[in-house]
Amino acid sequence: MTTATRKGRIEDRRLITGQGRYADDMAEPGALVAVFLRATLASARLISLDTSAAKEMPGVAAVLTAAELEADGIGPVQAPIKLKGPDGTDWSATPRHLLVTDRVRHIGEPLAMVIAGTRAQAMDAAEAIEAELEELGAVTSVDEASDEGAPLVHDDRPGNLGAEWERGDWAAVRAALEAAPHRVHASVPVTRVTAVAMEPRTALARPEGERLALYASHQNPVAMRAALAHFLTMEPESVRCVAGDVGGAFGMKSGPLREEMLVFWAARRLGQAVRWRADRGEDFLSDEAGRGMEIEVELGLDTDGTILAQGVTMKLNIGAYATGRSLSPIINFGGVAGVYRTPLIAGRVEAWLTHLVPVAAYRGAGRPEATYAIEMALDQAAREIGMDRVELRRKNLIPAAAMPWKSPFMFDYDSGDFAQVLDTGLARADHAGYAARKAASEARGRIRGFGLALCIETAGGLWGQPGRDFADVSINADGTVTLGGGGFSAGQGLETLLSDLAAEGLELPVDRVSYHQGDTARMERGGGMGGSGATIKVGSAVRDAVAKVLAQAKELASDRLEADAADIEYAAGRFRVAGTDVEVELTEIARTAAERGTPLLGRGEFHTDGPTFPNGCHVCEVEIDPETGHVKIDRYTGVEDIGRVMQPQMAEGQVQGGVAQALGQIFLEEMRYTPRDGQLLTGSFMDYAMPRAADLPWLMTDFANVPTEKNPLGVKGVGEAGSVGGLAAGMSAVLDALAQAGVETFDMPATPGRVWEALQAAQG
Repeated sequence: MTTATRKGRIEDRRLITGQGRYADDMAEPGALVAVFLRATLASARLISLDTSAAKEMPGVAAVLTAAELEADGIGPVQAPIKLKGPDGTDWSATPRHLLVTDRVRHIGEPLAMVIAGTRAQAMDAAEAIEAELEELGAVTSVDEASDEGAPLVHDDRPGNLGAEWERGDWAAVRAALEAAPHRVHASVPVTRVTAVAMEPRTALARPEGERLALYASHQNPVAMRAALAHFLTMEPESVRCVAGDVGGAFGMKSGPLREEMLVFWAARRLGQAVRWRADRGEDFLSDEAGRGMEIEVELGLDTDGTILAQGVTMKLNIGAYATGRSLSPIINFGGVAGVYRTPLIAGRVEAWLTHLVPVAAYRGAGRPEATYAIEMALDQAAREIGMDRVELRRKNLIPAAAMPWKSPFMFDYDSGDFAQVLDTGLARADHAGYAARKAASEARGRIRGFGLALCIETAGGLWGQPGRDFADVSINADGTVTLGGGGFSAGQGLETLLSDLAAEGLELPVDRVSYHQGDTARMERGGGMGGSGATIKVGSAVRDAVAKVLAQAKELASDRLEADAADIEYAAGRFRVAGTDVEVELTEIARTAAERGTPLLGRGEFHTDGPTFPNGCHVCEVEIDPETGHVKIDRYTGVEDIGRVMQPQMAEGQVQGGVAQALGQIFLEEMRYTPRDGQLLTGSFMDYAMPRAADLPWLMTDFANVPTEKNPLGVKGVGEAGSVGGLAAGMSAVLDALAQAGVETFDMPATPGRVWEALQAAQG
């Protein structure tokens, strides 16, 4: 079976029949339970913390605070920042203690950790802790944070600027904008959301002989192990990190996560197992959030619609701590160039500290926002200069003949046929029939809007940071194959994809391949999950591992067959001397190798020399009921160029899932806080709305396969594609419909109440 013909996934039966193995499924009789006392204020000084009564409560094993962390020599824990600002400033991360020391900087920060025999006992004890807090002023938005005299989130960051970055010739861009016949300005805020993973964060830490193990819902166990060893000053060999099945991660479950590290530390301190599982309310309070920024775009265009120059300023609301996890939009900022041949581009990013939970990567990690910026600006330009939106884009596309494309800004594209992708997208969306559908909507008293977005992103390696990953393939004495991947699957289907690749390379039935991931005791190297890179990097590493293990086996086969290795052929599990019927089975060679104490093992790896560039055309049509403000997503089509499509069914699922998350943000989701106070207003599903099946149409997908030579598989990545195109396409459709009713400006989310108010205001 080839990777292109499989139907269904190996892991599905296990997952849908309740046989999944999540961190909270780990049986550990006698494990203590951790509960966190969290701050009820967003900005405060911790005056005192009296834990004496809590320590005497029934079943309590320990009440741990920042004092115990300090006694154990554990200081701030943070993903580092290495960033040089435009004025030469070397920006660094702000310190973040695992438990609050003296200052509370966002609501829900953990003040103390209570560990008891049961969750109920721990919760009762947490309520007995007396925390005295002196409320301080808070800032929750970029405007508030940048006000003169605003309360400071960190005393050593004057003005609340956490970091800044700049690229491009701003002087040249400003001059070109001034001279352009048409100058267009677009303001495109992007709301703050939360990942709302199906499986909340959870962790179990326990001693295992000479090692201490952490079982967690995490998407990069290798990185988590390194963080634990570094910040807790332990030898890496004494730390084991395991992530089994993970019910959604999206970037949020990565990095040195706070509560998970505390559980591990507590287990080490107490010498026994400790577990914790967040409830949904804790997730809303403590999960690192996504998006949250204000983007200003200026375009200069010639009289015929040719783009002359582009300037983009992105102001990030990064929350209470500046961290390497909050600055991912910088790495993906090159997406603001889109698929267009703009000759002059300059960009600037400002990261502002506020009294909110920090942000981190969220499906796309700056890619959707970059596409959103340029596509909203192009829609605005088309409206202002009176040009068709499709033709404006088509006029400025980078032609396929210009590949590889040397960018004037950041990303150099190795391949792509953007005109083909556009044409395929419009055809699949039946753009020709839009006018008739619009007329039919009008006849029913509805307003139909058409949304279009052309998107491009990086995958398989970040800008300036070439990708690398690993795979191990071993042939066991019984002829079965064990495959370990350095990447990580949290629902993408890597078990199926990588097993198929290994079976295909070895020319063996796939049921002889067993796959494992996420356990540093078995696979201590790997890149985990993120950046749509697993197939590119780990898939290529599997091919390398297969080649290496077959080369080892061929050497042994040449001894057995008494022939030169160059004369040995391999096919379907057998080595044969070319031109003869003299052969030996791979299983026999594997058995011999095992008996000699040198099992057949191929340790594969793959290094990219730069990212690939998946790109697509997304088309959305909405219908607005002006009486209620309800927006119906009527049609949606996404056509993606992801290079070689290895598993069409899974690729479609990845695009559809990303689109669903993007549309959820456009029409429903938003994290809301009270201004200058920081109290969370959307702390449950009563207030934070998630898209349901009835909210979405059938999401039509297709692929335009333009090969890449960046990896031996010819793949470009697909995990984030739907979110990259969906955010812009969905909002494009809403704004098109509202513009027909006279609404000139409107920001996400397009909830019925907000849409109705905008329509009423436009009617005067």
